[in-house]
Amino acid sequence: MRMKKAFIGLSLLFMIVPGIANSANSIPHNAKNGRDTILADWKFTRQHVKSGSIDEGNLMIEDASKHGNDLEMVTIGDTASPEIKKLIQWSEDDIHDREDVDSLEFTNRENGPSGRYFKTKKGAPINSEKFENGFTVEAIIKLPSKTNNGLGLFSRQGKAADLHKMDGDTKILSALTVSSDQKIHWTSHPSNLNYNVSNWSRSLNADEWYHLAVVNDGSATTLTLNNISDYGESEKVIGIAAATGKGWNIGASEWGNKLDKLFAGNIEEIRIANKALLKKDWLVQNSRDDKPFEGTNKALPFLTNKKNYNFVFIPDTQKYSSQNPEIFNSQMSWIANNAEKKHIIMNTFVGDIVDSDTEKQWQNSLAAISKLDKKHIPYMMAAGNHDYATGNPFLTHYGPQRFQNKEYYKGSSRSGYSSYAIAKAGSYQYLVLIVDMKNLHKDLQWAKNVLEGHRDKPTILVSHDIIFPNVQKDKTIAAESANGRLIWNELVKDHNQVFMTVNGHYFGIAHQVKQNTAGNDVIQMLVNYQSNYRGGNGWLRLVEFNEKKKQLFFRTYSPYVDDMTKKERTYIDYKFLTGENNSFILNWDFKRRFTFKQSHPADAKH
Repeated sequence: MRMKKAFIGLSLLFMIVPGIANSANSIPHNAKNGRDTILADWKFTRQHVKSGSIDEGNLMIEDASKHGNDLEMVTIGDTASPEIKKLIQWSEDDIHDREDVDSLEFTNRENGPSGRYFKTKKGAPINSEKFENGFTVEAIIKLPSKTNNGLGLFSRQGKAADLHKMDGDTKILSALTVSSDQKIHWTSHPSNLNYNVSNWSRSLNADEWYHLAVVNDGSATTLTLNNISDYGESEKVIGIAAATGKGWNIGASEWGNKLDKLFAGNIEEIRIANKALLKKDWLVQNSRDDKPFEGTNKALPFLTNKKNYNFVFIPDTQKYSSQNPEIFNSQMSWIANNAEKKHIIMNTFVGDIVDSDTEKQWQNSLAAISKLDKKHIPYMMAAGNHDYATGNPFLTHYGPQRFQNKEYYKGSSRSGYSSYAIAKAGSYQYLVLIVDMKNLHKDLQWAKNVLEGHRDKPTILVSHDIIFPNVQKDKTIAAESANGRLIWNELVKDHNQVFMTVNGHYFGIAHQVKQNTAGNDVIQMLVNYQSNYRGGNGWLRLVEFNEKKKQLFFRTYSPYVDDMTKKERTYIDYKFLTGENNSFILNWDFKRRFTFKQSHPADAKH
């Protein structure tokens, strides 16, 4: 828990920055927005206890909006369980570290003997509200240190099937939840559709406070997390469907008229308005992540010498295909327009082109990637686990037939998923070998044959699953997956020409340098930003080859951010990411490393 700031220091800060004082003041929200706009305001502090206590299991939290939408605590399961009194406890932790504000800490666990949450009292006015003119649901929350399960934060009781809505998920009405990979998910059955519509956020960090706002302007819905809308607006939705006689849950979600998930973590406040509130009227105006990416918007060169050249690796694009196609288009347009002047030799996709097998997502990907075809820009593609489906849609759109007339393409495995290309750059002919994740065992001998037939060519091996990030003592190191171990043992360590492997799949970034059997360096790199801002914020990984200075320069660049105006950029929008895993230089003696004396892998020492 962070230390409380001294009262005098906080007062001085408020004098210097009035906006912080305003956001910290929890009294005048109703006066500012109008009493009839805020329908419910639940502040989880001792000051807003209406009656009862946690110990006695009858705690009631008043509705600070004075509309009578009070909350009552509910206990489920074994009421004699010794851990029951610890399931909900007062905490001094809050988003602003204020002296006079608390939060409630929930410690519900999956399959625990008992659980606790809150619900609106019977007959509360908000129970029947349908929000036909729009709404704003705000929450100030913090996730616990350890959670691998989904969490229920806020939900409307009842199910769509009871309202004769038979499309989509018929067993819910509305729910604000945290997924198993710590993403905020808002899904709701509106009044104008027969199915539910969803909004998603990026993944949240543990032990970090967030302000989230689900805002509907009477038409579309937007989910904003710490002032960032990761996936834009929903389709047209009006209102929130309500079931007669049903209320709302706080700290729990429902499915099929039964409790589904309970909450774990801290809740400071949840507030609901009957219209779309502007950002200036939110509970917290300037919330931001504790540890956003490090970066710069300075103009940095892509080539430090005119004879240098770049290889580009495109991290998992699945969130662009599914929700942010404009970012995918921005990436591909930049590559298409800059390949010649930035000396980009090859562009390689690391897999997960789409998020799920829908024709819309495949078409979004095709619209973007076709920009490379139109300008005859070389690229190769690995498939990821999200790209496999009945009928092999990846092969339909990106199989061997797409590449057969491209000069750099040299062939594919029998499965069609693995392939290779040869590209001339500087003093060398480079081989780019795609080894498929799903067909790894089936394509292994084919890949070996390719390597043994090209022992003189420096080789970059790309597969969707090779290394993953492992955090030890607050430091990220690379670890080998089962597929990665097989690739290393069978295709890398005894094939001296393989000097780099690249993959996606796992959330995060990492790199390492290992020695092969011949004692030479092999760079291994994971690049995947899909769980971060806007599904990756358009970041690409570029590797500049500098033969003269004997260096490899690794950059992370977003053409999507580069296209933004200064006014459009937020605190997370950087053209270039910095930090040890996003921007680094490796010394690389090209002549020594690319002299392959080994005659055959079988002759190497094990």
